[in-house]
Parts: sequence; C-alpha cells; structure tokens
Amino acid sequence: MISITTDPIDVAAALKSIESEQAGAIDLFLGVVRDNTQERSVNRLEYEAYDRMAINEMEKIADQAHQRWPILRYTIIHRKGTLQIGEIAVLIGVATAHRADAFEACRYIIDTIKKTVPIWKKEVFMDGEEWVNAHP
Repeated sequence: MISITTDPIDVAAALKSIESEQAGAIDLFLGVVRDNTQERSVNRLEYEAYDRMAINEMEKIADQAHQRWPILRYTIIHRKGTLQIGEIAVLIGVATAHRADAFEACRYIIDTIKKTVPIWKKEVFMDGEEWVNAHP
C-alpha cells in the first residue's frame, strides 16, 4: 500500500497491512515532527505534494527495493498539510523473512523518498518560516 493523506497515520492499521506468516522481521520507520531544527524552535511543519507523481515515484522506489531485497509486504504512507509537533509525517513498513533485509530495505526506501519524491516541507518557526531543500 502506498498513499498520501491528510489524515493522521494509523500505525496499528499499517502494521496489520504488512503482517505475513512468512515474515520473521517487520521494520517500521516513523518520521515524526520534532520541536527543533538546527537550534531553532519549530512551531509546526507544512507538507505539500504533487500527489500522483509522488505516488508513482514511491511505487518505483518500492519496486527497486523489492528487486534488491526479498520483501514480502510493504507500506508507504506520507502525510501532507499542517502537522504539529509529535505527529507522524511518514511511515515506512517492510516485512521480510530476516531482520537485516527489513532494516536495509526500509532505510533505502525512506532515504530515496527524501531525495527524489515531489513532497515539499516548510518549517514554521516562532520567528518565520523556511522551505526545506529535501533534494540536495
């Protein structure tokens, strides 16, 4: 399952969607809104996405990960809109037979999403705001 949503991410539902009797490992990555960045206090984050293109890119990334690791099931959920401190911005879930594959595939997926998917993040501070360059 791959989705972009304005709704809060349901971790329990995401976990249930990737459970498999063949899985010896399930790795979940949760990207959470923190209250600071580079020593500046963050008030909130605002995400924008080109939904269709972002989903297409995430599908490509999932396919690439599946070619590199024996993934049984996966889920990728990214939020957009205004997120408050402590809210989950992104969830990556990967189920594999062995933990090393789950860890590596999950890390590959989130790192590649941050580099290539058209999702933009604005950090809103107490004294201003700044679009973050997620694609250096």
